[in-house]
Amino acid sequence: MQGSAEKTCVSNAQASPARAGWVLKPSAMTAFSFAGAALVAASSSAVTPLYRLYQQSMHLSPLMITLVFAVYAISLLAALLTVGGLSDYVGRRPVILGGLLLNAIAMVLFSYASDVGQLIFARAVQGLCVGTATTALGAAILDTDRKRGPLINSVTAFLGLMVGALGAAALVTFAPDPLHLVYEVLFALTAVMIVLLFMMPETVSRKSGALASLRPHVRVPSQSRAALLRVAPATVATWALGGFSLSLMPTVVATTMGVSAPWVGGVVVATLMLAAALTVAALRQLPAQRLLVIGTAALSLGVFVSLLGIWQHSVAMLFAGSVIAGFGFGASFAGSLSTLLPTAEAHQRAGLLAAFYVLSYLAFSLPALAAGVAVPYAGLAVVAYVYGAVVIVLAIMSMIASLRGER
Repeated sequence: MQGSAEKTCVSNAQASPARAGWVLKPSAMTAFSFAGAALVAASSSAVTPLYRLYQQSMHLSPLMITLVFAVYAISLLAALLTVGGLSDYVGRRPVILGGLLLNAIAMVLFSYASDVGQLIFARAVQGLCVGTATTALGAAILDTDRKRGPLINSVTAFLGLMVGALGAAALVTFAPDPLHLVYEVLFALTAVMIVLLFMMPETVSRKSGALASLRPHVRVPSQSRAALLRVAPATVATWALGGFSLSLMPTVVATTMGVSAPWVGGVVVATLMLAAALTVAALRQLPAQRLLVIGTAALSLGVFVSLLGIWQHSVAMLFAGSVIAGFGFGASFAGSLSTLLPTAEAHQRAGLLAAFYVLSYLAFSLPALAAGVAVPYAGLAVVAYVYGAVVIVLAIMSMIASLRGER
């Protein structure tokens, strides 16, 4: 079986005899795709611990920080909706290559950014990279490991976000010139991945329809609308929390809690993402409704504890709240997808997933941007309290709906 799989992959790649000897086994593509997806996610979160330094060097307001983040999320969504399915037609490797090249370009742009306009442009390119690369990498994982592929895809982004935030926080704390070194390290890792890509097997054959696939296809089947409405509050709550954490959390830690060490904000974000990844892996066998109940309850409690930590100026309480909220994030995310996807036929799932991601990434960006707009008028602490309260209310709404669904 393994030998036939290898022959299939090599023939799909249409490698020349000179290159065929360099093509590795399909299992290598699984490992490569996991590493590539984690690297892309890590590159996107590595900016978070640096926001405080950008704020000081470029005199950025909270509004500008959230604008930089929102541009990233919107460009990611645009790429996801257009080139998200392109690898099904032109092959995984060309799309992965395009995504990795965009990541390398983004790292160069970040390294040379000297004003907010250049920072926004770099973040936009990075969003295009993530939206382009992650779908092709995720599809390659499923191509080569159908048994464990769904689990790998579920945890990879969370693990990558955790590593990026934690690694950048460490460089900010212990290394010189972090505004350049962070991106130089990520550029070097991306260059290594580009070289390795040429040794990887192609896992699908080319077919016609590439241009037509670029047209966004967002459609909620009639039988899925009730399920989407049921998971919408949890989806908005989780992604809004993620957006706030990845944009404003370092500023909250520094200005409202009086913690000057830049690494603290990065570690808070890393804690949230690690807890989410572990939860998705540990609870994946639970029924969807049970996941939603557990997830939204934990999300509500975690955000409440985090707000108490901000109010009490307690870093330990903030970390504890992040762990609980991360647990809720992972369970709610898994529960939402498990509730939604079975309601659609196989040929309807792409359009339904697109609708789900539109909702998710709008919740990822717009609430955080609104928070940035409100900061000059209400203050960062008040905005954090109100934002957290809205997340709690949405999570409780979803929990009540899920409890009714279990009966």
